[in-house]
Amino acid sequence: MRIISSGISGVSNYRYLTDPFTDLLFNALLGFTFLFLVAIMLVNPVNKTGVVDPKAEFIITATWPEDRADDVDLWVEDPHGEIVSYLQRDAGWMHLDRDDRGEINDTVEIDGRTVVYPINQEIVTLRGTITGQYVVNVYYYQSVSGEPVPVTIKVERVNPEFKLAFVDQVVLEAQDVEKTVVRFTVTSGREIKDVRRTPKVLTPYFL
Repeated sequence: MRIISSGISGVSNYRYLTDPFTDLLFNALLGFTFLFLVAIMLVNPVNKTGVVDPKAEFIITATWPEDRADDVDLWVEDPHGEIVSYLQRDAGWMHLDRDDRGEINDTVEIDGRTVVYPINQEIVTLRGTITGQYVVNVYYYQSVSGEPVPVTIKVERVNPEFKLAFVDQVVLEAQDVEKTVVRFTVTSGREIKDVRRTPKVLTPYFL
């Protein structure tokens, strides 16, 4: 850009002559800046508040009263005969997310203080599904109270949308008692059918 000055009767007039090549470079810079900002937005999209992307197809939970120090174990078998439990936390598509041992692992340290987390719950996630029958058992591993313990089992489908597929409660009368809570078949469309409670032993204890 060039500035030309001319004076008439002592008054200066300025004319601005624009270089076309400079304009072209300036517009190109604006274009590249815009494209760069768009690329940044695409690489780092804005987080959607409240949206959860669970890495599971089904979630199976076993829950028993919070005031009990008793240890109950969740055992699940898939259609291929793979079994997940505290003895093997990963089996096929199944994973034991939480092994609750009564009061033993119900405490956390916060700022030097011991805080009790009283929830008694074991969780198994199915991160993928196999067409066929699944077996869900609970086992009374250790009785601290010396009393029967009620256990609630839930089977929840997570994808494509959340749905409670099964819920029931059984009572484990004494230590070393194992019960089959449910057998269910997962279809190719990830639906549950043929729900039954035919007993099957999954633990290797042979008691």
